[in-house]
Amino acid sequence: MLRLGKEGMIKAAEIAVLNANYCLARLREYYDAAFDKRCMHECVFSASRQAQKGVHALDIAKYLIDKGYHPPTIYFPLIVKEALMIEPTETESKETLDEFIEIMIEIARLAEENPAVIKEAPVHMPVKRLDETMAARNPNLRWQP
Repeated sequence: MLRLGKEGMIKAAEIAVLNANYCLARLREYYDAAFDKRCMHECVFSASRQAQKGVHALDIAKYLIDKGYHPPTIYFPLIVKEALMIEPTETESKETLDEFIEIMIEIARLAEENPAVIKEAPVHMPVKRLDETMAARNPNLRWQP
């Protein structure tokens, strides 16, 4: 913050807001925008449309991991069903945003045409889907060599 100074912090905030609104504008055709207005540094979508085909926010997050992206916050805010909170930072270029957006569009299309592909993800990661029920009932809270 000291290195950026006042003007740099203002510019960084403006770019973060611009990036979030760019994502909102590009993705609102494919995902339901949770709020019908311009956003600040994050945009929130609902994967309710995809959930009708059996693809939930968690499935989208797992698919994004397989594609090399850190997934958005899911299931928050709590008032948005199937929430996907996308927070592009000021450091993202238009090119990297466009790559991410294209993957999100791919996910929306696959949810319509072949939802099983999304529900199987991740397939390229060393750790696949966990049995969440078993993990909740028998949590392993300590690392053991």
